Amino acid sequence: MTITFITGANKGLGRETARRLIECGHTVLVGARDREQGEAAATALGARHVPIDVTDDASVADAAANVAAHEGRIDVLINNAGVHGPVGDPGDLTAADALGVLDVNVIGVIRTTTAFLPLLRRSDDPVIVNVSSGMGSLALTHDPARPESQVVVPLYTSSKAALTMLTTQYAKGLEDIRVNAADPGYTATDLNGHSGPQTVTEGTDAIVALATEPPGAGTGRFVSRHGEIAWS
Repeated sequence: MTITFITGANKGLGRETARRLIECGHTVLVGARDREQGEAAATALGARHVPIDVTDDASVADAAANVAAHEGRIDVLINNAGVHGPVGDPGDLTAADALGVLDVNVIGVIRTTTAFLPLLRRSDDPVIVNVSSGMGSLALTHDPARPESQVVVPLYTSSKAALTMLTTQYAKGLEDIRVNAADPGYTATDLNGHSGPQTVTEGTDAIVALATEPPGAGTGRFVSRHGEIAWS
């Protein structure tokens, strides 16, 4: 039985990923900061809620200890929790704005990955999926034909660019674990006021594909529902 831990799994992409992976036969652990929402989502999905705030070292350590005590290992870690940050004029940004976004979207991934590595290394086929975005791609955000080029979201885009690079470094440095990044695409979620043209199911296609690949599949890739994306 594949055991999968998902951060930010009480709603949006995280919850839909949980639902789909449960359908695939995974035992899913719903990581969520809000206990009430996390427990409600887990109950509805047939999963177990594990409290985790990816911005808090103690909370992340407690979550890893919780899983160690109950399941003993994980096979798949999906770093999904993310925040959007300010939209528009970058002249209004503050250091506090930047720290808030980076603390979730990048540093939160580092906190969670480090804490869960011992549990992943108990798996026969450990996998990490980082939920990034085409908004962090230099190529896509400079292509006028792409929706990624039409908006100004300075901190979100910067954080996702950092996350995609971090993914490649993990893939190189963690030779015993497959580490890949997923681009959900422009999906209707709370993060964008449900303005995206894709359904939440379409938005989870790449995440689910990476989480269910057979042993020996590639590492260090950036994948959307349409295929592999160049690292640029």
